[in-house]
Amino acid sequence: MSASKILVPIGFSEQSIIALGQAFNLAKIKNSDVVLLSVIEEQSMIQSLFLDDNSDELKKKVKEKLELIAAEYSLKYGIDVDTMVAKGRVYQEVNKVADMISADLIVMGTNGVNSKSKFIGSNAEKVVRLSKCPVITIKGKSHRDGCENMILPLDLEKQTKEKVTYALEFARYWDATIRIVSVVLRDNNEVRAKLIKNIKQVEQFILDAGVKCTSEIVEGEKKRTLGDFVFDYEKKFDADLIMIMTKKEELTLSNNISVTARYIINNSDIPVMSIRPKEVKHITGPTTAF
Repeated sequence: MSASKILVPIGFSEQSIIALGQAFNLAKIKNSDVVLLSVIEEQSMIQSLFLDDNSDELKKKVKEKLELIAAEYSLKYGIDVDTMVAKGRVYQEVNKVADMISADLIVMGTNGVNSKSKFIGSNAEKVVRLSKCPVITIKGKSHRDGCENMILPLDLEKQTKEKVTYALEFARYWDATIRIVSVVLRDNNEVRAKLIKNIKQVEQFILDAGVKCTSEIVEGEKKRTLGDFVFDYEKKFDADLIMIMTKKEELTLSNNISVTARYIINNSDIPVMSIRPKEVKHITGPTTAF
């Protein structure tokens, strides 16, 4: 078995199967094993009173279907695949299993914004919010197998530079170009000067590491969200992946993800890799995830 493991939650929806294909493409490059997980959601107390409890039979059927998919993809990609079926809340079981198998990546489909909420498709949002390892969320039906351009939004916070390590790793897999972008309001010259210095340092670091990279400052207006500027930049390069940080305030050690992170994951037509910053005990101020 490989030391690297990719966990793929499977709900048997079209979107989860699309995410599965992308996970195997990545697993082949990373030389990773894949673990497929299906979660049977628990019935409420009232439901269990009025419905026959055939949970064991259901679990058996889900396991059989999961193993058929595993066998098909294992043969197609030449990758070791394991399967697991759990019962409980989807996001809790996904994160529990990720910890248990020491997954270094979770790849899952998301339907984006649902009709009753401004948040990410229920379980995907909670997995992203609580996961200790990076999570790639995939929305939409058409995606390239590889990656030519990766969008790396950066601000002035130290924690956002943690993305650079992951960006280098994944850019090397695909020989991709990292496109650094920072957004500054037109009338904020002081911040602009700091951002230019910051992204140029990161760009040079990436170039010195032997990876193709560009950087750019985008001037914005208050009436537009930061996420919209990122999407404009992504379309400029026909990009394949956006890499973001998810946690809003390290100072409070909150489990909430930032408004910008949520907006990007919800609305991106291309895969988004969400990275949770490492927790630190002493920092000088709050971070704005980006």
